[in-house]
Amino acid sequence: MKQEVRVASRESRLAVVQSRSLMAFIEENHPDVATTLVTLKTTGDKILDRTLDKVGGKGLFVKELDIALRENRADISVHSLKDVPMEVAEDLPLLAFSKREDPRDVLVLPEGAKELDPALPIGSSSLRRQLQLRALFPDHKVEPVRGNLQTRLRKLDEGQFGGLILAAAGLKRLGLADRIFRYFSPEEMIPAGGQGILAVQGRAGEEHPYLEGYEDRDTALAAICERGFVTELDGGCSSPVAAHAQVKDGHILLRGLYWNEETHEHRTGVMEESVQDRRQAEDLGRKLADTLRKEG
Repeated sequence: MKQEVRVASRESRLAVVQSRSLMAFIEENHPDVATTLVTLKTTGDKILDRTLDKVGGKGLFVKELDIALRENRADISVHSLKDVPMEVAEDLPLLAFSKREDPRDVLVLPEGAKELDPALPIGSSSLRRQLQLRALFPDHKVEPVRGNLQTRLRKLDEGQFGGLILAAAGLKRLGLADRIFRYFSPEEMIPAGGQGILAVQGRAGEEHPYLEGYEDRDTALAAICERGFVTELDGGCSSPVAAHAQVKDGHILLRGLYWNEETHEHRTGVMEESVQDRRQAEDLGRKLADTLRKEG
């Protein structure tokens, strides 16, 4: 008999597509394993009338999945890494990181539109994006927009917004890359730490041989580096901290955004170092964060 692996996922279309990509990898590379999808509605999916910083932060997108793991209703769970809190419980470690999809933020216009309508607001609930949008579109109003990707696109096409700022990764995974009007380079808009990366979580003390070959080493180093930066600054949903690491030929180029909660001033910085392992990657993230903090 095949080993059964139960994969927990949020029930949104994007989350299911992301989870099924891992399931397909497991079954293709480990034919002795059969996977089953376990979908759950998280607290973050239920509360749509307030921004995340007002209701508890990104942990609301993983809480129910963590409970499913602890109650043995699932064996592993799949998350967008940018939604995973910086503090991860010891009994539920992150097991692997996927190869990174396009990490950039993008501008999406209503269907058929050829330019951004200055009379309508740009939709984004992310404080990180809102802060950086002020420099890119100083004359445009920015308003929060909640809901899954399809809900936000519907609101856009209904005329509630002149444009949306979204992650390229989600649109591409759903086959909606044709909706992208403009890509923002990391220099223009630094992405969220972990954007475009999937994280697999499971119970400590268990073996997960079916994940062998799934993790991308360069992506893992980038993920650890970015999370080191955000962790050092105690960043989360209530703080527009951003980090993006590029790994090439044994070096990491890290770009970060620091925001001072007291003065509401922000600054960006870049640091590059030779990195061979996760510890060095995390150290680089923390070093850039500390440098930007001291400059203030």
